[in-house]
Amino acid sequence: MPATAVIDAVLDRSLVLGYTRIGPALRRRWWPADPAPGSMRGRRVVVTGATSGIGEAISVSLAELGATVHLLGRSADKVTRYAERLRQAVPGADVVEEVCDIGDLDAVRAWCADLLERVDVLHGLVHNAGAMPPERSETPQGHEIALAAHVLGPHLITELLLPALGAATTSGGSSVVFMASGGMYGAGLRGTEDEIEFRDGTYDGVQAYARTKRMQVVLADAWARRLRGGGVRVESMHPGWVATPGVTESLPRFSKVMGPLLRDARGGADTAVWLVATRPESSGSHHFWHDRALRPTTFGWQRDQDAGTVERFLAYVSTATGTSASW
Repeated sequence: MPATAVIDAVLDRSLVLGYTRIGPALRRRWWPADPAPGSMRGRRVVVTGATSGIGEAISVSLAELGATVHLLGRSADKVTRYAERLRQAVPGADVVEEVCDIGDLDAVRAWCADLLERVDVLHGLVHNAGAMPPERSETPQGHEIALAAHVLGPHLITELLLPALGAATTSGGSSVVFMASGGMYGAGLRGTEDEIEFRDGTYDGVQAYARTKRMQVVLADAWARRLRGGGVRVESMHPGWVATPGVTESLPRFSKVMGPLLRDARGGADTAVWLVATRPESSGSHHFWHDRALRPTTFGWQRDQDAGTVERFLAYVSTATGTSASW
């Protein structure tokens, strides 16, 4: 095994060394090349949760590469304000303002229908929007909010936008990226409706976040298998530990202790931008990335996902969203 691979693995398992700004400071010495300047010119990408933190950084980086960036957020005012900032930061940037609450499945259906009337081809879709509610609450369709925002909404968007994503095959293909979290390593997949919807005990927002991030990784792998051999690639990734408004608000103690070592938003956005811009080949059954490299989805002492639990989880996602059950 090359020395760099050994060092990289040690960084990954150590967490602090690999997940903080130390990780990319070392790994950039051997990781794959940056996307070429202008490599996204003529390409169109939707970024959810694009009005702050990592989503904002993803949008800026894609615009710098020449992409037309659709900024999707829940608040029209926030989307407009950020669009203006992006246009100022990247003169000549092609920015499209989009408004939708991705946790509201009816709103998702309406927005996707509207987008498909305006856009024929889509080269990238980054599911970055996130939520960490302190108490259990539900969407208009009766789904727990973190589940809806991280899993059900993104799944439905992917399903409904497949025609536009598939149309990119003749122009280099398209990529769908789920922004997961390293926190998913501490959460196992659950397969019953009450477990998936967090009705199975006392609600913990941090644990709900971690469990839905595990669900995203499993869902991305399922999508990758479903679309294998076509022009649409589906990946998941985690950004490391990043100094974002969401981390400061939801995890103030962690943010205070780890603050000096946290990555900036650009560091957290890097792998998502790289995946969309370069569309690297994946190998094996998993499609989970960090710092431009494939990573295991379980630690060495953890078992792989139980096939029956995965099947029940995917069946629930299909039923809850009214989408295809053909996995």
